[in-house]
Amino acid sequence: MEHESEGGDTKSAEKGGPLVLHALSVADGILALCPLPGASGDYYADIEHIREWQPGLVISMTTDEEHAAVGAASLGSDLQSLGSRWIHLPVPDFSTPPPDILSRWPEASHMARKALVGGGRVLVHCRGGCGRSGMVVLRLMTECGERPDLALARLRAVRPCAIETDAQMIWAYGPRRIPGNAR
Repeated sequence: MEHESEGGDTKSAEKGGPLVLHALSVADGILALCPLPGASGDYYADIEHIREWQPGLVISMTTDEEHAAVGAASLGSDLQSLGSRWIHLPVPDFSTPPPDILSRWPEASHMARKALVGGGRVLVHCRGGCGRSGMVVLRLMTECGERPDLALARLRAVRPCAIETDAQMIWAYGPRRIPGNAR
């Protein structure tokens, strides 16, 4: 399968088509967003595509119910069996992180930024690969020191649907970190 970064997709994400990883260079690593594995209709092909891309960390923004609906109930263990670390931060569709997820964000962010600064690959997904995953990707880009407006332009150049609500945009533009600070 194809892999392309900074302004490109790996495949078409239409229903029934292969999984697409929309990738950007961030810090010294690669940060990508995509739909929920299995949403294309072929869970195992999607997992194989992720295996080929070799992310060190995968952040899932989907709920257990969303996983079950597309045959991805074993997603966490499947990703971990590939050698990827997995963080599950379930957020309802079109929403921002609720308090229980907000309390887990600092550690998740630290792990993602540490991977990116170290030259690693981080994959973030939600159901469609737009709103929730776009919100998290933009937040990580700004926490890695990018200017929010420039980060948003870069993100939307590779994924025009990234971030679907005003509330998601506000959350994504959250506090910025000092550039170069992986903590």
